[in-house]
Amino acid sequence: MTENTPNTAGSSIQNEPAYLLIGVLQKTHGIKGEIAMRVVTQFPERIRTGKSVFLGEDHEEYQVVSVRWKNTLMVLRFAGFNNPEEAARLTNLEVFTRTRGLPKLPEGQYYHHQLIGLKVWQADEYLGELVDIMETGANDVYIIASEESQELLIPAIPDVIKKIDLEAGTIQVELLEGLRD
Repeated sequence: MTENTPNTAGSSIQNEPAYLLIGVLQKTHGIKGEIAMRVVTQFPERIRTGKSVFLGEDHEEYQVVSVRWKNTLMVLRFAGFNNPEEAARLTNLEVFTRTRGLPKLPEGQYYHHQLIGLKVWQADEYLGELVDIMETGANDVYIIASEESQELLIPAIPDVIKKIDLEAGTIQVELLEGLRD
């Protein structure tokens, strides 16, 4: 989930969201004010002690004072939260980071928020708009909404994705046999 709003907290790139979803707070953990978070970011290692995150719809800033893993959940403690009752107020809140300052990815790699909204073309045929990305493990699958109100699922593999042009807002593809049947 991203939010496309002009905001000085976010990127200077037009239509890039100001904040990116990185997790969802679940339930309190222990007696020291910790809370477990289901991680949805591709880069959880950037959530570190001393960093700020932004919680809820209002993107209220909170400083992380401790981070540790418990199985598949990240356990966080925020400044000013010292017991389970205080931390319980944060249950079910979404956790965001700012897009401004995200590390540059190597050439040919993109953050998902950069791809959402791009127009997808095969040669001169407009296929639709990339509306979501499904992570499957082997490769991502791009979900394209066509003008006929149908979804087209396109594997994000080099044989299919021929060119991504962020400045032009387009993705050029070459569909494999059977993808549009």
